[in-house]
Amino acid sequence: MPSSAPTLGEAVGEVKLDYLEIFQDFLQNYLDEQRERKYVKRIKEMMYYERKSIPIDYEDLARYDERLPIVLERDPQLALDSLSLAIRTIVEGMDERYAERVRKFYGRLTSWFKSTPIREIRSDVLNRLVMLEGVVVRSTPPREKLVRATYVHVLPDGTQHEFSWPPEDRELEEMERPSYCPVCVTEVLEEGGSPRRGAFRLVLEKSSFIDWQLLTLQERPEEIPPGQLPRSIDVVLTEDIVDTVRPGDRVTLIGVVKLFRGGRRGSPVYDFYIDANNVIPAQRLLEEVSISPEDEAKIRELSRDPMVRRKIVASIAPAIHGYWDLKEAIALLLFGGVPKVLGDGTRIRGEIHVLIIGDPGTAKSQLLQYASRIAPRGLYTTGRGSSAAGLTAAVVRDKQTGEFFLEAGAMVLADGGVVAVDEIDKMREEDRVAIHEAMEQGTVTISKAGIHARLSARASVLAAGNPKRGRYVDSLGLAGNINLPVTILSRFDLIFITKDVAEIDRDREIVRHVLEVHSTEGARAEMDPELLRKY
Repeated sequence: MPSSAPTLGEAVGEVKLDYLEIFQDFLQNYLDEQRERKYVKRIKEMMYYERKSIPIDYEDLARYDERLPIVLERDPQLALDSLSLAIRTIVEGMDERYAERVRKFYGRLTSWFKSTPIREIRSDVLNRLVMLEGVVVRSTPPREKLVRATYVHVLPDGTQHEFSWPPEDRELEEMERPSYCPVCVTEVLEEGGSPRRGAFRLVLEKSSFIDWQLLTLQERPEEIPPGQLPRSIDVVLTEDIVDTVRPGDRVTLIGVVKLFRGGRRGSPVYDFYIDANNVIPAQRLLEEVSISPEDEAKIRELSRDPMVRRKIVASIAPAIHGYWDLKEAIALLLFGGVPKVLGDGTRIRGEIHVLIIGDPGTAKSQLLQYASRIAPRGLYTTGRGSSAAGLTAAVVRDKQTGEFFLEAGAMVLADGGVVAVDEIDKMREEDRVAIHEAMEQGTVTISKAGIHARLSARASVLAAGNPKRGRYVDSLGLAGNINLPVTILSRFDLIFITKDVAEIDRDREIVRHVLEVHSTEGARAEMDPELLRKY
């Protein structure tokens, strides 16, 4: 293991060969806790399963040689290229024929020393390695990108020269046609003649391509500051990480920040994009909630409290008086049931759906907003402001490229969480029909513009609406008051009616509660909202 650490200038200088040797040394000699050569084992596994990449743990790099994190941070392209060459060198020593078959090997970083919010990506992180966390909201189908072209130069006299482009050992960054024929230039230099004109013809069969996909990564809903629009960034996936995530998935992404021309041709304005090194989908539905050891101790203490169920229900919207049964139903909805998959493949959903139908001014919207805030993954929307595509998923066309994207809606983004739909009775019938599949099956199926996809939408729905005549009329009964079809009502497990009844004693209790809330700057909850969210 190298002992003397270089200065930063030396670390990111023109020492590619040295870094090739250091990475090779790391891959061949790093020992895990069992004193086994960890990365030699991973390379052998890669070759056995005929893959192109191995996972690299950042902590292992930092522990082995403190120069490696420096070069990864300051010149990630140099470091990643050196790592790729080091893997190839080791593979060639094991199986030369396998190394010849694979165009390029990759070291996929599984972590990084810090996470950068999408909102904070600026010019100072340009060409740097970053780790982002967010939700995939769009994705193109996998495409093929030309990285090394083979051209035929056809001269007027019928002579043909075949050559590769670009001439150096690099990949095509953009679709750049050759400006000269390397064979002709060589002949001119040797014979002292003049360059000869002719036509260039691309030979697709002899050119090199890689799998390519474009994603749009957006901030997670719970991280968006109040009153702000969510920020997003384009991500380019290549080779074996293509098609590993879908719209609606929550991911951790590691890659290099780069630029592409965002405005019209000739414009000095550029947009950011991420050239992805690795994309890691969230394994657990709610793994983005960070729980400290102190939080864990509090949660374990609460679990031993015989009154914990009552405390949880009392902590649901404590500023709203009464509605104990309704608050208990919302608590059960937030925790959710247990989904079951039977032996024949039938899935029984574990999500609980609750509908509140009530008179105006009975705090329905407040309950919905509180539930969406307290849920670790919650979205609030209204019936009038939601379309079928906005609730489920949509196929949209990119204005600049004309490509079709798959874009996730609210039910897909809240997968594993809660969607609060206010004013559900005001929704158009064709929009309301869109959530039937998501509520019963927990999926959203899309078949449009040649895109066929099935997205996960395992979200509980908490909906609220007004009675058909504005206020609840007792003489009409339940069916006569609810302005919703049976098809949507059958998907709700619990339906609550909230009535604004004129009773002196009840009104006196509400007034007393409202005055108490205003005088003490809010009702005190049994459990702190942030602790309840983590619980």
